[in-house]
Amino acid sequence: MATDQDAAPVITASQQPAQPAKPARLEAAPKKDEKPAQKPAGAPADDPTAPKKLSGAELKAKAKAEKAARRAQAKSSKETAKGEAAVSSSPGQLGPSAGEVKATKAKGKQDGTGTANKVTTTKAIAPFPVPEPKFTIPECFSHLSMARRIPMTQADKDVHPAVLALGQQMATFALDESIARLKATLLAFKKVISSYTTPPGNTLARHLTPHVLNPQIDYLIACRPMSFSMGNAIRWLKLQVSKIDPDVVEHDAKKELCDSIDNFIQERINIANLVITQRAALRIEDGDVVLTFGWNSSVERAIIHAYTKIGRKFSVIIIDEPYDRRGQILAKSLAAEGIKVAYCGDLGGLRTHVHQATTVILGAESMFNNGSMYARCGSCDVAVLAKQLGKQIYVLCETINITERVATDSLTYNEIDPERSSAASFRLLYDNTPDKYLSLIITELGSVQPTSVPDLLRKLEESN
Repeated sequence: MATDQDAAPVITASQQPAQPAKPARLEAAPKKDEKPAQKPAGAPADDPTAPKKLSGAELKAKAKAEKAARRAQAKSSKETAKGEAAVSSSPGQLGPSAGEVKATKAKGKQDGTGTANKVTTTKAIAPFPVPEPKFTIPECFSHLSMARRIPMTQADKDVHPAVLALGQQMATFALDESIARLKATLLAFKKVISSYTTPPGNTLARHLTPHVLNPQIDYLIACRPMSFSMGNAIRWLKLQVSKIDPDVVEHDAKKELCDSIDNFIQERINIANLVITQRAALRIEDGDVVLTFGWNSSVERAIIHAYTKIGRKFSVIIIDEPYDRRGQILAKSLAAEGIKVAYCGDLGGLRTHVHQATTVILGAESMFNNGSMYARCGSCDVAVLAKQLGKQIYVLCETINITERVATDSLTYNEIDPERSSAASFRLLYDNTPDKYLSLIITELGSVQPTSVPDLLRKLEESN
């Protein structure tokens, strides 16, 4: 039979009362899923009001957890201040609040472990930028080009500063008319040739075109598609370079090229404009009502010459395109000379104004080999209606603007207006007028029917 001494529980060394000199080492804290061990019968009960003593390892873990919590809170507040916009759009991605940090600290105190007190924070993510809709040209119009501004830092290192400035002017339409772009291009190339030095072991005739002129041409084409007159002039310039004798001194060869450019500008541009102006002015009679579309420098000079030099008494009706409003330039210029001007800002009253007119004068950007006219968008509407009403339609065009190409519609050769293009629609800058709607083509070589344009090309080839 067991005695009371046998029933008494066995007390281990760790459960013995602590010695006053050395504090007793506590056992590890119980795990979360484990229940605390039952105290043996007869053991003295713990005082609930007495604070629990922590060991050195537990104090160290507690301090480490509190430090991590403070660091996470400071980092969270700093990120919140930086990404205020991101916070408002995605509040669920913020770090822990102050209350959550305090609750985490309290939980760490209750658990008594360092691993349970780690605070996980999520870095505030900035909202993904919504990409802007890009303008995409439909496949059926993918062959058409559009002017665009190219930063000078992206241009080829061999591009001359004068050509850089010219490209920016063309891209922004500061130089818009084809004959003005042609003249500016030739003057810029003249500066390029003047500053050119032939590298050792090369000749000017073989090195200038591929290594100097071609980078200039490529840059201008990238800024805005070349006009037909520019293409004709560049082919002529390359031909002049190829004709230079390799034995000629570089200084003399450069001077010869610059003189050729000056003569070309004088004969094919300046004198051509003067002859066309005089011939077109003779087509205006006293009492006429001259109708024109938009603004063209040749038309402006012809009308002013007929009024101031010849002394014709007439009035002018200007039909303008509703986008660029360049006809206002012509209206102000003619009004300053004392000419009676009527201005219409769009094609809405076209039939009424064409019915009042006696003569229609249009300026062409180019003439195709089949006699069709390439001009500002809207010129075809004016010509078709004027032909239906029995009016005379005169077209002013320099021979440098005539091309051997053929076009039967407005989609073969054209440009897209960069300022009025979107993913939904875009606008073309030019249109094509068939030869049957034109009465006479006035050039410096003579006034011919639209069907006689190939004869003008043959004359030009013979003169070259």
